[in-house]
Amino acid sequence: MTPALLGTKVGMTRVYDEKGSVVPVTVVQAGPCHVTQVKTVENDGYSAVQLGFNDCKPKHSTFALMGHTAKASLGPKRHFREIRLNEETTLAAGAQVGVELFSDVQYVDVIGTSKGKGFAGVMKRHHFGGQCASHGTERKHRSPGSIASRATWRGQSGKPKKGVRMAGHMGMDSVTTRNHPLVKIDKENHLLLIKGALPGPNGGLLFVRKAVTAKVKVVES
Repeated sequence: MTPALLGTKVGMTRVYDEKGSVVPVTVVQAGPCHVTQVKTVENDGYSAVQLGFNDCKPKHSTFALMGHTAKASLGPKRHFREIRLNEETTLAAGAQVGVELFSDVQYVDVIGTSKGKGFAGVMKRHHFGGQCASHGTERKHRSPGSIASRATWRGQSGKPKKGVRMAGHMGMDSVTTRNHPLVKIDKENHLLLIKGALPGPNGGLLFVRKAVTAKVKVVES
């Protein structure tokens, strides 16, 4: 199975490497996850494994999802994620997987939801420079300026083009950060120590997988 797990972001700390240098890491409570469904080419047209994470009370689930997990002899789960496979897996529905999947992994990709910032202006949202601080500017220092030249039909229509950078909702977007070095694995506590900052607040849901584009150097002995 492709190394991939659902987990929650615990927070950031620091560890020391072999040279004594400080390495900032994010602690992720990865799993344990359970296999809620195994898809095959014969039945579904492709091979995949569906993981369920974080037990929840039945009142926080639905009858359809509870019936789905009951087929794998599992209780209701809060989060699900499907992982496509190139080959059929030997795992069966109901099996438990943990951080041991990442034993031979050096780099990981992390997918999460960024922190929500609410309604933000153009200076915060798009890093605009704002208006002049003097020379007649009055109570317009953080405004975006005119958008007339960005109309769909300049001179005839006031409708702005799609994609014009303006004030609006900021954050709460799906963010993928790639090629984070995996510093340490704590199998007893189901923890992954990943170098660098990861998207989302503490306690947020994260999907950690083996890096897709990382170039690992092979040291010849």
